[in-house]
Amino acid sequence: MTIEKRRQREIEEMKELILSAASSIISDEGLDGLSIRKIAKKIEYSPSIIYHYFNDKEEILNNVMQRGYKKIVSAVSSKELAGTSPEERLVKMTKNYIMAALKVPDEFIAAQLSKSEEALKHTSSLFKGASKVKPALYSLYQCLQDIYKNTHMDEDSIELTAQVIAVSTLGLIIKIMVEKDIGEEQRNRLIDFYSEDIVLRIVNGSRSSNK
Repeated sequence: MTIEKRRQREIEEMKELILSAASSIISDEGLDGLSIRKIAKKIEYSPSIIYHYFNDKEEILNNVMQRGYKKIVSAVSSKELAGTSPEERLVKMTKNYIMAALKVPDEFIAAQLSKSEEALKHTSSLFKGASKVKPALYSLYQCLQDIYKNTHMDEDSIELTAQVIAVSTLGLIIKIMVEKDIGEEQRNRLIDFYSEDIVLRIVNGSRSSNK
């Protein structure tokens, strides 16, 4: 390994150490609890060292949020969704999204409930036109487009349906995370019923209202 490659690897390893520490702090204390000082203490380096790798706390937070969002995008655009009907794809997308979120409960809740501008850059999805700029919402929007292909549903109504499904799913996720003692069987029943029944009712209800 060349000196340059070794140096690059060391840089990436240090960045990963910093971001992992930041994720841990966010999980424990929320986004407002994150600070350069706390990250430095957790990784046992001086704060000045962190500034060699990131400009400020906002850049660190942005990286953490991007990594979390990529997991969600990956979940709703999985290769396993190819070759299925739009309805089947919608059900699988919903389940995949829920399960991906449940793997990082503390971090997910901290991000979704934060009102900070930096967090909202990643989590906001209710503004008009969100389906065009938010990858996860866009995947849902495309799926709904396929479902409504032979109807008179306009683009605005499809986006609204996607947004309602997204926020409804978020509500279920947060309640499952908060009510930790419901048991795995009940949790899975709720996820299956919501994904296979409720979401499709929302879709069909929107279809009926736009005939």
